Amino acid sequence: MAWLGPVFWPYAYSDIFNYTFWSYGYEPGYWAYAYDDFVDTVFWGGDGPYSAYASTNPYDYPQAGGGSRTRQRASVSPQTLQQLCGTPDKGVTAWPLADIARAVRPTPEQRTLLDELKTAAASAAGVFKDSCAETYALTPPGRLRAMMNRISATLEAVKIVRPALESFYNSLSDEQQARFNALGPNVGEGSPQQQEASAEGCADPKSGLTQLPIQRIEAVLHPAGKQKEALDRLSEATAKGVEGLQAACPNDAPLTPVGRMETMQHRLEAMLTAAKLVEPALDEFYATLSSEQKARFNTLQQVASP
Repeated sequence: MAWLGPVFWPYAYSDIFNYTFWSYGYEPGYWAYAYDDFVDTVFWGGDGPYSAYASTNPYDYPQAGGGSRTRQRASVSPQTLQQLCGTPDKGVTAWPLADIARAVRPTPEQRTLLDELKTAAASAAGVFKDSCAETYALTPPGRLRAMMNRISATLEAVKIVRPALESFYNSLSDEQQARFNALGPNVGEGSPQQQEASAEGCADPKSGLTQLPIQRIEAVLHPAGKQKEALDRLSEATAKGVEGLQAACPNDAPLTPVGRMETMQHRLEAMLTAAKLVEPALDEFYATLSSEQKARFNTLQQVASP
């Protein structure tokens, strides 16, 4: 999901542990939609202040390798959003530490390390709480910076949790690690079609994602002269950003919680790098626009109105 209310990726905290511990729910489309969310965030204004691209079901996302990019919109109350941001470590986003303990039956020394993982998870939740926005950013540069703030917080949270997870996991015996790896139903499993779709989502060229918004901008704003030159630089920066996201896509799904968290960190670092590539070019282009052009860009639609 991209936006829900003013918050980019509201379920990010949940996604960290869900992908780490219950990875089956994130295939095949999990890695592929990173491209969509990045480009959508920068360019498309949507129907409201933001389009509510949120869903609690990963399979609502389009299948990798083609097809519609339209996602189901979730009806989530402001109270639910506030709870997600204010207490991300509660309810459906609680870390499954009890399940881990039951599966691996830790020794007293391992229990101490598991408690340290619990403490790290709580610290990560605090980072998320601080990154939750209460107001909408209504311009493309504002949306991009809001996204960067949220990704930075997510990356910081991963870096807080990852050392504690690695210490605990490395303390386990081979048998305990195997039980940890098997947490949750169908972890690491998937049909050959799903696995193939996941690989295609990483390998496929993404030029259409960068060309489409630039074409829409040209059609709606009619940039000329310095504006067109600035738009060309924005197009180039966006293409480089998407290439970086593509390079960070894993060739194979990691089979251990530690490996999946490492992959998550690499993905977040690539998203932040891509955003930093686009930010100066977007600011430059936006500054060249007239007030009328800015108003049109702020509410740019992905498809022409009927």
